Amino acid sequence: MGTLAGLMQCPECSHRDSRVVDSRPAEAGSSIRRRRECERCGARFTTYERLATVRMVRKRSGQLQPYDAGKVRAGLAAALADRPVPVGAVSGIVERIDVQLQDVGSPVESERIGQLVLAELRALDEVAYLRFASVYQDFQGARDFEEALAALEDQVSLND
Repeated sequence: MGTLAGLMQCPECSHRDSRVVDSRPAEAGSSIRRRRECERCGARFTTYERLATVRMVRKRSGQLQPYDAGKVRAGLAAALADRPVPVGAVSGIVERIDVQLQDVGSPVESERIGQLVLAELRALDEVAYLRFASVYQDFQGARDFEEALAALEDQVSLND
């Protein structure tokens, strides 16, 4: 039993010991598919081994921390709360942002992530866009909202 095998729980009986029955490349060579057999109950299950790259984010303070798509998801969920958006909209946005960040070197500036979120929200829901912008851009008063709304209206009129 290797170190990783001790972390794999059987989906049938939750036993932690399994043996690898078969290994082969998967997903065009970007992962390894492993068929495992539980040492206790004999159930077979499949695991995938993938290289996990840690993308770092440089915060405004200069501090570096690992990228967390969950934080993007939470910010989107807060901005879109009680808004009439399609089911799966948040997941779609998070996936698109993740793909766009793959083309950006590490560390990525937190400002870049915020810009990507704002662009997605601008296209999806104006109210959610303003909600997110008010927090992200640290609006201090009504004037900040008026300026953001004017910029949004200018963008809409350019697209018409």
